[in-house]
Amino acid sequence: VQLQASGGGLVQAGGSLRLSCAASGNIASIKVMGWYRQAPGEQRELVATITSGGSPTYADSMKGRFTISRDNAKNTISLQMDSLKPEDTAVYYCAVRRWGSFSGMDYWGKGTQVTVSS
Repeated sequence: VQLQASGGGLVQAGGSLRLSCAASGNIASIKVMGWYRQAPGEQRELVATITSGGSPTYADSMKGRFTISRDNAKNTISLQMDSLKPEDTAVYYCAVRRWGSFSGMDYWGKGTQVTVSS
């Protein structure tokens, strides 16, 4: 599975950005798609995931501000990020989990930088 993320950039605090990720390759193997992020000097952390059936899961700090969506027909996911804060600054990674995997993510895309200025 290959993942291509896009949509990062620079935005002021309170603004919005929309990230997209397109999957290719063995699409049928994908159960869960999601976003993680890693800020400088920090560990990678969950942002949000979504199952093939459309059930989302969010990290607590993102609830109410971020919305993940999935288009199975196009093999894409999107992350709408609103009310952005400087602490949301990080490299955002798209990732997927295969059917048969029960934890963690199996494939990762190259990250896309999100920078929120105060």
